Amino acid sequence: MITRYMEQAHGWDRRIFHWINRTQNPTMLHAALRMLTHLGGALFTITLTLSVALFAPEPWRTTSLQSFAALAISFLITTLIKRKVQRIRPYLALEGVRVGKNPLKDPSFPSGHSTAIFSIITPFLFMGSWVAVLLLVMALIVCISRIYLGLHYPSDCLVGSFVGGVTAVLTVAVINL
Repeated sequence: MITRYMEQAHGWDRRIFHWINRTQNPTMLHAALRMLTHLGGALFTITLTLSVALFAPEPWRTTSLQSFAALAISFLITTLIKRKVQRIRPYLALEGVRVGKNPLKDPSFPSGHSTAIFSIITPFLFMGSWVAVLLLVMALIVCISRIYLGLHYPSDCLVGSFVGGVTAVLTVAVINL
């Protein structure tokens, strides 16, 4: 019975993946998503959190330190899961996938970019400012870009977002004790 549910879930995962990946490919959309996907990359997330921690006033400084801690912890968790699960990236497993230049070849589950972006934005959501909406939209665009570019299934991004968000919530809770 569990196998049947897993097969159904994987079927939905593939269908949603293909729908997003095969979306019309206007040059501007493709260029924008290729650029915005890097908002979840290591260079951007590390640079941003450390820059805000060093140069911004409170409460931004403390929140950024929480983001950096959550980023580091969630990276370790994601790395362990990737090594255990070893899920092949969709562009390597499925036919007719549109993929960008120099695609990653490491395991796809969970999405490291989705994990990273949610781990760094979640502490800022607790600040309750207008920035929260902007950050959530930005994080969702990163997740969608990973699917659009053929690098992740939707479930990779969903689980990555969950790992990043939960790690950040727990990090904030522990630091605020």
